[in-house]
Amino acid sequence: MSRRLASNVAASTSAAHARASLRAGDFEPPRWLRNPHVQSVLASSGVRRLLHGSRLAALERCASEHLLDCGQGVRLLGVHTPQQRLPRARGLVVLLHGWEGSVQSSYLLHTGSRLLAEGFDVFRLNFRDHGETHHLNAQLFHSCRIDEVVGAVRAISRKHERLPLAIAGFSLGGNFALRVALRAEAAGIPLRYALAVCPAISPADAMNAIERAPWFYEAYFLRKWRRSLARKQRAFPQPELFSAEDLRGNLREMTRAMVLRHTDFASLDAYFDGYCVAGDRLASLRVPTTILTAEDDPVIPVAQFRALQLPDCVELDIAPTGGHCGFIRDLSLRSWTEDYIAERMRQWLAQDDDRLRSE
Repeated sequence: MSRRLASNVAASTSAAHARASLRAGDFEPPRWLRNPHVQSVLASSGVRRLLHGSRLAALERCASEHLLDCGQGVRLLGVHTPQQRLPRARGLVVLLHGWEGSVQSSYLLHTGSRLLAEGFDVFRLNFRDHGETHHLNAQLFHSCRIDEVVGAVRAISRKHERLPLAIAGFSLGGNFALRVALRAEAAGIPLRYALAVCPAISPADAMNAIERAPWFYEAYFLRKWRRSLARKQRAFPQPELFSAEDLRGNLREMTRAMVLRHTDFASLDAYFDGYCVAGDRLASLRVPTTILTAEDDPVIPVAQFRALQLPDCVELDIAPTGGHCGFIRDLSLRSWTEDYIAERMRQWLAQDDDRLRSE
C-alpha cells in the first residue's frame, strides 16, 4: 500500500472513530445481569429466538441459499437476504458464526435482522462442517482453513460487486473475520470494514481459559463437536475419523487427535499458532477494523487484547462486562452488540449510502 493511501485510510479511520457515539463503556446491564457466565450462556440461547420469532422472520422470509465455489474444489453454503425496505441496499454485510455455531445461531439471526432493518443486505456464511453442510467436503473442518473462507468472501463480493462490502464475526468467526481482512487486498476483495466481537486471539490461551472456566463451557463444546463429528462420519463412512478412545477424551485431547489425524501440523502447539492473531500479527492490517470485547470474557482472556500491536486503522474497544459474545442488555434478551454493529456499519458505509441516494 502506498504512503498516500495508507495515510488516507488512517485519516478516514480516525474520522469514523470520532463519529462513533457508541463505545464499549456504554454497555451497562442491570446489576443482576452482569455475571459473565449468565451473559455468555444467554448469547447462544434458543430462548432469544423464541422471544423474537416475528422479528427474526423477516431475515428468513426472503432468504436464499447459495453454494459457493471457494477454490480447490471446496464448497461452502451461505444464506443471502436481500434488502426489501429500500430501493437499493446500503451495503452487504457478511456474518460469520463461532465454532460449532451456524447461520441459525441466535446471535447471527439477531444481528442479521437488525442489519436488514437498517437497510443492508445480509449474507450469513456457514463454515465447513457447520450447520447442515457436513456432506459438502470430504475433509474435516479446522480453524486454519482460512483460504476457503477468503475464497467464499471473494465469491460473495463478485456476486454483489456494486454494493460496498463489510464483514463481522463472533468468537472464532471474529478470528476468521480478522484474517480475511488481513488477506482481502491480496485476494482482490474490496472489503471496506471488518468487525470482530470477542475474537479468538491466542488459541492456546483460549484453551487454557476454557479448562479453567466452569465445567459447562467445555461440556458444551464437546457435546456439539461430537455431534458434528457423528454427522461427518455418516456422510463419509470411510475411513474412520476418530477412534472410540479419541472421542472419550477431553477438549484438549480431542483437538490434539484431530490435529495429528487430519492436518499437516506436527503438534497441537503448531496448529494453535497457525490461526493465532496475537502480538504483532494484526500490525499489517489496512482494512478499517473494530475489535469489541469484554473485560470479563471467561473464554478469551482480556490480556490477549491489551498485548496486541495494532495499526491506526484498528479500533480496540473493551467493555467492563459482557461475557463472551453476550452483551445482553435486559429481560428482552436483546444484545447491545446489535446497536453497536449497526452503528459502525452505517458509519463505514455512509459515503456509499450518500452516493447511492444522489444517483
